[in-house]
Amino acid sequence: MWIREENASDHAAIARVVDAAFAAAEHAGSHEARIVAALRADGALRVSRVADIDGRIAGYVALSPVRLDDGSTGWFGLGPVAVDPADQGRGVGSALVRAALAELPALGARGCVVLGEPGWYARFGFRPVASLRLDGAPASHFQALLIGDGDAPHARVHYSPAFFIA
Repeated sequence: MWIREENASDHAAIARVVDAAFAAAEHAGSHEARIVAALRADGALRVSRVADIDGRIAGYVALSPVRLDDGSTGWFGLGPVAVDPADQGRGVGSALVRAALAELPALGARGCVVLGEPGWYARFGFRPVASLRLDGAPASHFQALLIGDGDAPHARVHYSPAFFIA
């Protein structure tokens, strides 16, 4: 498996993997694939990596900036993270997340947030942080990873409008 930056020829395969990974989700219907396309079109993808297995896209991960309403800067959102169902449970998702998080210091990040399964994301250092809130999200599933020293800001987090497309 090779984790590499996406290129234009990967876009259709990324959309297929993201669609397949989220097919059973409550909000299925290409929502996450549309998020990726909208982030890409807006120039908001700061990290966009694929897991390439023998020339086949097996997984995808993205990092994009998030806005904190207290004016804090240097915060990013992790996601979507998607793995082809045929490759799930084989470490592809973990490798993608580790690769994306390794990019955060070079981006000048102060932190990263994710909305997802608490037990799975805890292995990467994410944890619920009471001072950071995402409207409408269960506090247990909205988690943060602090980069460097300092405390988490007291703020509401706002994802890119790409996350709210219909």
